[in-house]
Amino acid sequence: MSNIGLIIEEKAADIGNFLVGRLLPFREKRAVGPFVFIDHMGPSELKDYQNLDVPPHPHVGLSTLTYLLEGSIFHRDSIGNAIEIKPGAVNWMTAGKGVVHSERTPEYLRHSDKRLHGFQIWVGLPKHLEQSEPTFHHIEADDIPVWEEDGVQYKLIAGEAFGKKSLVPVHSKLFFIEIKTKEPKKISIGKDLYGEAAMYVLEGTVTTDGNSYGSKQLMIAKDTKLCEFDMSENGTIYLFGGEPFDEERFIFWNFVNSDREIIDQAKVNWHDQNHDAFPLVPGDDQEYVPLPKAVLNKK
Repeated sequence: MSNIGLIIEEKAADIGNFLVGRLLPFREKRAVGPFVFIDHMGPSELKDYQNLDVPPHPHVGLSTLTYLLEGSIFHRDSIGNAIEIKPGAVNWMTAGKGVVHSERTPEYLRHSDKRLHGFQIWVGLPKHLEQSEPTFHHIEADDIPVWEEDGVQYKLIAGEAFGKKSLVPVHSKLFFIEIKTKEPKKISIGKDLYGEAAMYVLEGTVTTDGNSYGSKQLMIAKDTKLCEFDMSENGTIYLFGGEPFDEERFIFWNFVNSDREIIDQAKVNWHDQNHDAFPLVPGDDQEYVPLPKAVLNKK
């Protein structure tokens, strides 16, 4: 019997001037462990006149995780952080009661050809932290745990697994793992995982229970402890998962919370540009992403 309980096809989502492949949420699976939103961004070829420009926009009740494979993004937020993220590093921003940030192509790349490829992820917060003060952490690529076993390279981007712990200061028990192979390999890691788990094939193919899966699919495991599969040569996969929360998390636009009333108030605060609730972003305060009308009216 197959251990794959659900296969989610990557679907295009427009985030402004280019498309991303949205993996979560999905109508049949709203979250995997504490992960409530996963976008596969790119790979995109941007010409000298094309740039990533996501103006200031708000979040509540979640942590955002940005992980790049190629390219660069300059992050600014209402806490006062201004930093460039490059491939292999992690930006971890915890919104708590409310934060605003922008994401743009760095100035020095805005007039040259470039590529952009990576993941943008939302992780729900434990109920007692949903109204906490916002925080931001940047972890350099060299500080992310990487090791090799039997010709297989593992990277623990965030969370805990394999008896190791990433420096990304997560707020619940979770894992975000990269696995790479140059030669075909059998991978058996169920004993090192916990909670719920999903696998995304970036390169190559994965075979499990006699079925092969390629890129642009997110596979949800029925039983994380039975996580065993064969990877093709030159394969790259990502595993997301961890312990789910007891309470349901609601998502409206950029807001995540276990309390609908907090989300409704966040909609009003952003629509009204209440800068006590959502402060301006230093160095990027001349524009913002308006609240979609459909979101304002949606309960």
